[in-house]
Amino acid sequence: MSTGRLQNVRESLPSSRGIAALASALVDPTTERDRERRRIVALSLPFASLLLVAGVYPLLEVVRISVSAEPFQSVGFTLDAYRTLFTDPYYLRVGVNTLWFAALTTLVSVGLAVPIAHSLEKYDLPGEDVFVTLVSFPISLPGIVAAFMILVMFGNNGVVTNLVATFARMNPTDIAFAVSVPGLFLAFVYSMVPRATLILRGTYAEVEGAAEEAAQALGATPFQTFRHVTFPQIRPGITGALILTFRTGLAIFGTLIVIQTLVVWTLQLDRELAAGAFPVAGAMATVYFVFVFGFTALGLRYTSAEVGL
Repeated sequence: MSTGRLQNVRESLPSSRGIAALASALVDPTTERDRERRRIVALSLPFASLLLVAGVYPLLEVVRISVSAEPFQSVGFTLDAYRTLFTDPYYLRVGVNTLWFAALTTLVSVGLAVPIAHSLEKYDLPGEDVFVTLVSFPISLPGIVAAFMILVMFGNNGVVTNLVATFARMNPTDIAFAVSVPGLFLAFVYSMVPRATLILRGTYAEVEGAAEEAAQALGATPFQTFRHVTFPQIRPGITGALILTFRTGLAIFGTLIVIQTLVVWTLQLDRELAAGAFPVAGAMATVYFVFVFGFTALGLRYTSAEVGL
């Protein structure tokens, strides 16, 4: 690094005298600006404490466990757990299963949420309050309960299964799909659609109705109005819904405990913990955090760019 650049870096760093002055201003503010800074710091302290205790410290412990040479204590340093994750075909397959399943359920969930939010915000539907309650209801359900509902409806003795079997004169076990990939898919979508819908309803509230009315007055069809006028306005909301829903799909665990038909990252992580493979479990948790954090950061940056446009 050149002398000039080094000097610039040194000048940009806060001096000990500047830090002491800032601390003094926070403890005993004399101006309105100093008092505002103290209020900001005071309001941020609870969150910072929670972030440190429930976020940073556990994450550091997980990383420490993942590089330990011994499974039950922190001894030495090794990257064998990470090497296993990125070279073993089984773990690679688990990673691929996680990504494609979360992506597919996300696309379907957001695709269903768009017309639901559009209908709720654009039309006066009969029994709208009841419909909103039904759409939002899955958010309050644990994943285990949602999975159990799928079993009750579409299992071998499920209500829908037996009803269809009666009319089609088929064996219920031949058409039951609750403990298959389609059943798991339905359980995921059931839990994810409400989250996407709530985000998109907030986005629709900001849509300019005058622009839509102008497009319709010029002869645009409802589909053309949605495509050229409404969709560009709700696109940031759709991006946000995709981010949140995809993260939800990656994090679902309770549903997988009941319907273990597809091995994804969270389910395999539970199995590693049950088997006492703590370094591998720590490595899986670390990789999961890095991926989700990076995906979220990039997604939010893209959303900000969309809003700026």
